[in-house]
Amino acid sequence: MSKTAPPQQDHTIRVAGEKGEVTLAVSGRLALENLNVVRTEIQGLLSQIAPARLAVDLAGVEYLDSAGALVLLEVEGAARARNIAFSFVNLTPEVQGILDLIDPAALSTPPLISEKTPALLEQVGEASLRIWRDLVQVMTFLGELLLALAYSLLHPRSVRWGEVFFYLKRAGVDGLPIVGLISLLLGLIIAFMSSLQLKQFGANIYVASLLAIAMVKELGPIMTAILVAGRSGSAFAAEIGTMVVNEEVDALVSMGFDPVRFLAVPKVLATVVAVPLLTLYADLFGILGGMIVGVVGLDLTVFTYISETQKSLDLFEIVSSLVKAGVFAVLIAGIGCQRGFQVRGGAQSVGAATTSAVVAAIFLIIVTDSAFAIVLHYIQ
Repeated sequence: MSKTAPPQQDHTIRVAGEKGEVTLAVSGRLALENLNVVRTEIQGLLSQIAPARLAVDLAGVEYLDSAGALVLLEVEGAARARNIAFSFVNLTPEVQGILDLIDPAALSTPPLISEKTPALLEQVGEASLRIWRDLVQVMTFLGELLLALAYSLLHPRSVRWGEVFFYLKRAGVDGLPIVGLISLLLGLIIAFMSSLQLKQFGANIYVASLLAIAMVKELGPIMTAILVAGRSGSAFAAEIGTMVVNEEVDALVSMGFDPVRFLAVPKVLATVVAVPLLTLYADLFGILGGMIVGVVGLDLTVFTYISETQKSLDLFEIVSSLVKAGVFAVLIAGIGCQRGFQVRGGAQSVGAATTSAVVAAIFLIIVTDSAFAIVLHYIQ
């Protein structure tokens, strides 16, 4: 019995022999470009015959790469799975060398199955470990940062004051428009919404007190800190992360510079100065927004509104607000720099660090503000 498969451009496969012993004579090229064609052709031929012994004659093979060798070993595996005696014949040293590159045991290994989703308790444990490791890294960096700040205070000439003023402009002056606009709108909204309730009792005058206390004690510092975290904290992380990727931080270390003192201290000092000033600016614009509502919609005079605002505020509340803003500034700049120094990899890692810096900074701002609210309640 002898029959020929449909011819292909670069290879031929002939089937010869009796039903009990069949030989597949393969010739031409067995390569990656015709991998699927060869596999389909051989599978079609084997489905038509069921020999007791199968031999594959490779004397006519002109070119064989690892993809072609994979097809041949797949044929061997399929034959042995059907209890068919199998052998390669007329192997040249070159063909044998290519076949030896493929590990038959690896072909028989089942494909890797995606790991089973861990149980809820496992997920909670892993998340807790990640949070703990991250907290340790943050606290370690905070210690390094405090040491660097202490050194800078004792040696002010070691501080790069040019960089401090540069970041003071970026974090402070450049943020004035957005901070002022959001604070003004926030003051308008709070005053308008509170007036809807207070005017039912003829207490429109207390809109000024409510807004002043809300802006100075809580909303001014926290909204300013969140805006600075989004604008400057992310920029600090991206800047330092890019330097890490480009090995500029390693170059600083090799030249004998302390990266924390060289890169982080100017950013922290600038932010500590900028955030309290921006907080005062935000408080003023928030009160201004409330005054617009009071004068236009509540028939209050400017003098009455300002007088009521002054009565509701004292020095302690203003000072505590600025102290709170200073702590927020250290958190924003510190976490931004820490996330930047953590970058490993390429541009994708820089993006992840930038996102992480903003999220972590906002989280720490909220937690710290809660702690301040409790402590100041008992101090005042």
